[in-house]
Amino acid sequence: MDYILSERVKTLKPSAIREIFKYAADPSVVSLSAGNPAPEAFPTKAIAEISAKIFEEEPVAALQYGLTEGYPPLKKAVWDFMQNKYGVGGENDDIIITSGAQQVMDLFTKTVCNEGDTVICEAPSFIGSLNSFRSYNCRLCGIPMEKDGMNIEALEKALQQEKNVRFIYIIANFQNPSGATTSWEKRKAIYELAKRYQVMILEDNPYGELRISGENVPCIKSLDTEGLVVYAGTFSKILSPGMRVGYAIAPKPVLQKMVVCKQGEDVHSNQWAQMIAYRFMTEYDFEGHLNSLREIYRKKAAFCMKLLDEYLVPGGISYDPIEGGLFIWCHLPEGARISMNEFCKQAVLNKVCVVPGNAFLTNEAEQCSSFRINFSTPTDEQLEKGIRILGQLAKEVL
Repeated sequence: MDYILSERVKTLKPSAIREIFKYAADPSVVSLSAGNPAPEAFPTKAIAEISAKIFEEEPVAALQYGLTEGYPPLKKAVWDFMQNKYGVGGENDDIIITSGAQQVMDLFTKTVCNEGDTVICEAPSFIGSLNSFRSYNCRLCGIPMEKDGMNIEALEKALQQEKNVRFIYIIANFQNPSGATTSWEKRKAIYELAKRYQVMILEDNPYGELRISGENVPCIKSLDTEGLVVYAGTFSKILSPGMRVGYAIAPKPVLQKMVVCKQGEDVHSNQWAQMIAYRFMTEYDFEGHLNSLREIYRKKAAFCMKLLDEYLVPGGISYDPIEGGLFIWCHLPEGARISMNEFCKQAVLNKVCVVPGNAFLTNEAEQCSSFRINFSTPTDEQLEKGIRILGQLAKEVL
């Protein structure tokens, strides 16, 4: 049969990261390509205890349909947490619980974008979000990333020149893939530009609780007096990605339409998982758990950067030191005899997977000399083996 596909999916391509996972599934391959939390970061004992309590005390509630907006106790717990800790959420905002933060990208884009509208993104940026925007036939405009966030001059130029800009997408903390954190000065500048040009901001913050050094920087949403910012948060990196519990705090008129869109997608997010997240926040030492995660990643990140200094830097590859998150952005030297894509292919042939940098660009055909590694998923032994192999490869081909 001749299958007729919709115009908006014809040009979509598989995620480069998911394609790489096919190689990473080989047990002989060291995968530095995933973005999964460290296995030791999962509070498995607590989740088992909470699940047993739920099925003893309120099993029907866990297994029955729930509200599209989310489990009310969890909504209140997250709202209070975000207001008290970060000053996020005003009288004109509301909250929705979603199936991971990825669903926020989908629901918000569906709510505010028509085909051909422009979404301004960091370049590079998270491929999952970029593909959500692409799926609605949005035009993507990438703004070059600097050490402290987007190039503000380029952002303003894009706001002046691009047509029908609907929103600016930003991962302000420990950005995926670059690991960069947007400075407070740039956050204020981005918000002022959004206000001047009357476009919204989608602030995605999956890694904000994973700061391992330096000072916290206030969220852009905490500046929001104009109803311009949608804040996306998640339990994926702090509790469990498999539970698929995320949330959005957004202006009420926008959020109300996102609720209607969600009703047509999945009716509501996993009720059982929401109840687990609520009880974990309120009956366990939630801040203590977050501190334990930071300690895990502080050690893993320090070990990874030590290995990079030992093996990759002598081979000509540089990297950007990080203050949090799960990723490190590495760069081939100028004038390298081999392209970044070819280097990543050679790495796979040598049984190491990393993610090529152009996978994170708004235009994957653009040239890129960087690649992303993840340090949270592999064991220390795997990390050392993989980075040692990359260092040997660098000396041979660069």
